[in-house]
Amino acid sequence: MAESTRRQNRVYKAMNRPLTILGAERRLFFVALLAGGAIFSLMHSLLGGIALFATGVVVARVATKHDVEILRVLMNSARFRRRYDPMKPDTTEITIRGHHVQS
Repeated sequence: MAESTRRQNRVYKAMNRPLTILGAERRLFFVALLAGGAIFSLMHSLLGGIALFATGVVVARVATKHDVEILRVLMNSARFRRRYDPMKPDTTEITIRGHHVQS
């Protein structure tokens, strides 16, 4: 009989780690950066832009720590609204129309 050998493959931690900037998922970090830049440009407030950016990064870090794919879930929840809202009542009405059979 042939001797069975186990195959071992190396797995690197960097392949499974999420891409983060300052501990926040990179897309959420970019949203916080754009929001801070928008406040700076629209309101001409450097302090307001920095405050919104810092707040956005803190919120993004908490969201990333909780779930790395939270942004994908939020974006898909708009498309699949019924699936992500189990408390929403079902308003689908089904009617069955039978054929009249004359004898």
